[in-house]
Amino acid sequence: MAKFELKLPKMGESVAEATITNWLKKVGDPIEADEAVLEIATDKVDSEVPSEVSGVLSEILFNVDDVVKVGQTIAYIEVSGGVAVEAPKEQAPASVATIEKTVESAQQAVATPQDFSNSEKFFSPLVKNIAKEEGVSVAELEAINGSGKDGRVTKDDILKFVESRKSNVASPAPVANTPAVIPSSPEASGEGQKPAPKTQAPAPVSVNGGDEIVEMDRMRKLISGYMVASVQTSAHVQSFIEVDVTNIVKWRDKVKTAFEKREGEKLTFTPIFMEAVAKALKDFPGMNISVDGDFIIKRKNINLGMAAALPNGNLIVPVIKNADQLNIVGMAKAVNDLGNRAKAGKLKPDDTQGGTYTVTNVGTFGSVFGTPIINQPQVGILALGAIRKVPAVIETPEGDFIGIRQKMFLSHSYDHRVVDGALGGSFVKRVADYLEAFDVNRDY
Repeated sequence: MAKFELKLPKMGESVAEATITNWLKKVGDPIEADEAVLEIATDKVDSEVPSEVSGVLSEILFNVDDVVKVGQTIAYIEVSGGVAVEAPKEQAPASVATIEKTVESAQQAVATPQDFSNSEKFFSPLVKNIAKEEGVSVAELEAINGSGKDGRVTKDDILKFVESRKSNVASPAPVANTPAVIPSSPEASGEGQKPAPKTQAPAPVSVNGGDEIVEMDRMRKLISGYMVASVQTSAHVQSFIEVDVTNIVKWRDKVKTAFEKREGEKLTFTPIFMEAVAKALKDFPGMNISVDGDFIIKRKNINLGMAAALPNGNLIVPVIKNADQLNIVGMAKAVNDLGNRAKAGKLKPDDTQGGTYTVTNVGTFGSVFGTPIINQPQVGILALGAIRKVPAVIETPEGDFIGIRQKMFLSHSYDHRVVDGALGGSFVKRVADYLEAFDVNRDY
């Protein structure tokens, strides 16, 4: 029998680690090739890790909620036959002092088990993992003055605390359970920074016998954190414009059956709107930027985020890469593929990375318009309202008359730190111009 190392696979250029959320197999279970062994989560999507070989799961190296680096061995699988595996590097014999220190640390850890469930503060899986490895108690962890969002303890905060404790240097002990307000620049940190003002504790919520208390799931907690951080980071301002999309409705009604028959894809309104947004971003590259502290990053590629609601009510934003290079057929295929995989929970971590501007279709749920929150570190997001038949004044050379038109609202939220009203308003007006000028006789 030989052992195969099951490693955390590469999940995208910007994904370096993941949190183990569930083991689908236990030690001793048989595993088929390509069968899922465990479930993992990044900060955006959940995924499964399949086995490359058939065998028996012989050893699990990490527990649920542990954070694992890409390429790190997470389990061993016994396989029949000769399968080449990387043998663990032999370590030099440890000194007596090192062994005694290790035993003492282990005894302390056993004597004082760390139970983070009783803490009122939120700690990321990475921070909890470091705390467990370094023997940091829950009380010590709660006393650390976090520099992250809402006063959360970051990786750097706990590592500084551990280093300070090892050096027998007394670290400042701020009042526990007092979160700090997020600084105006999320990247601002270090010496010279003014102490963050204390925030008031949340008001207690009364609960009666008929109420039900349900903890947010992991994704809901992440979304909650992102939304609050975005509002605290960006100066949100909105522009609204009404658009006549009668020609688009007529064109789609005319070609949708033939389109699906020829391309094997349903033709919705979304790819048509995405095409107009991509064109407008080329015309106004000042909207295709990101903010990093006091610096503006001008994005070369136009990657459109497409906010999608999941069956459980949560939200995810898959990204259409290089959207400006796609025709209507390519855009429809990309929209349908990402939308279908989002609903089925089959998105890969890289599918949600690299967005430069986001579009959300609030009209799907009947909303006329909305005020969406910017997807950081982007500077704009466009909400598409519901298409409605409305009476409208139609201007003709023979005079004005009232007619029935198909209209919708575009709601543009943008970051007033770097986007002024002239740019924000001109951009959404250009999107409207492209939609109203849509050629009802165009081919697809």
